[in-house]
Amino acid sequence: MSPWLTVVGIGEDGYKGLGRNARHALLQARQVFGGARQLALLPPCIQAEQRQWPSPFSLSPVLEQRGDPICVLASGDPMLFGVGASLSKHVPFAEMRVIPAPSSYSLAAARLGWALQDVVTLSVVARPVAALNAHLQHGLRLLVLSNDGSSPAAIAAQLRERGFGPSPMIVLEHLGGSAERQIEGTAGEWNATGIAALNLVAIECRAQPDALRLSPLGGLPDEAFRHDGQLTKRDVRAITLARLAPVPGELLWDVGAGCGSIGIEWMRAHPTCHAIAIEADEGRQQLIEFNRDALGVPGLQLIRGRAPDALEGLEQPDAIFIGGGVTREGVLPACWQSLRSGGRLVANAVTLQSEAMLVNWREQYGGELTRIHLAHAKPLGGFDTWRQALPITLLEAIKP
Repeated sequence: MSPWLTVVGIGEDGYKGLGRNARHALLQARQVFGGARQLALLPPCIQAEQRQWPSPFSLSPVLEQRGDPICVLASGDPMLFGVGASLSKHVPFAEMRVIPAPSSYSLAAARLGWALQDVVTLSVVARPVAALNAHLQHGLRLLVLSNDGSSPAAIAAQLRERGFGPSPMIVLEHLGGSAERQIEGTAGEWNATGIAALNLVAIECRAQPDALRLSPLGGLPDEAFRHDGQLTKRDVRAITLARLAPVPGELLWDVGAGCGSIGIEWMRAHPTCHAIAIEADEGRQQLIEFNRDALGVPGLQLIRGRAPDALEGLEQPDAIFIGGGVTREGVLPACWQSLRSGGRLVANAVTLQSEAMLVNWREQYGGELTRIHLAHAKPLGGFDTWRQALPITLLEAIKP
């Protein structure tokens, strides 16, 4: 089938800013879909029926017209956090065309003189502002698409909370249009009001001297997490994550998640890494919810239940970490059975009983056992001595 669907990127300059191909597609279309603001930019010469997106949003009205000449209007580049990317998941790409306009990111970079390839581009359009926390690094530049006029204040509050109050912020409204405007300030002193709904926030991250340093690499400081003591400690966590080896696009099950540290650091490894935390304790479930937002991965899925029963029906994982419940009947077999071929199973044991489970498992299914001994220098009278932490036995097994 030849392309019946054309997705047209349109900017603040409206119809006059469109090229010949985009104008021709709109003139030939039977129906044009878009938001109210985008449809209002069309001139009277467009005779197609104009249809606003339903609320709640759904692509069904477009998909139901398959075969008819249809146009969809999108802001800027439709394939960048846009409806074009959503439609491409449902429509064979041979049946659609995409005609992009300059994205808000491109326009903002041009206005600010920022090299776009050196900037982190994010969106809080229908997404939690907490996701910014994963990208707050001193010296980084961020371009953030806002959800509405209240987003800059929410972003500033988030920056202050994480110790980035000194960060300069520039809000760019109506990029590419006649009403284009810039509002400047810092996160710590942000008080601007009356900001247009269509805006983008540019941030130069500047940390306070006492801000907690949160590296994107595995092994965050223990104090980065709110916990009740049920926490895989920093050095052991770094070793565990190295064995789990997160790869973009992969899914982790964090079984007996405690405060969620392993799943959170897995997701911080790459924006496309996903994790499911399985935890039965109600208090620890609340800790997971707090930590996932504070550390910038609000998409961490929390399953409130106890393995192995809580594992039923979950999406097949690429890797599984068992931090608690190794000795519970059925947990190891259920995890191994659920794991995809080539997937990694990593389990940590502290007690003799849990270690014995891992040793027996290795004899049946193979894998590598590692004993981790750590010691920290602690005061002893007027001197210092080594204080040994409890030894950890780590099992790593790859499913054939």
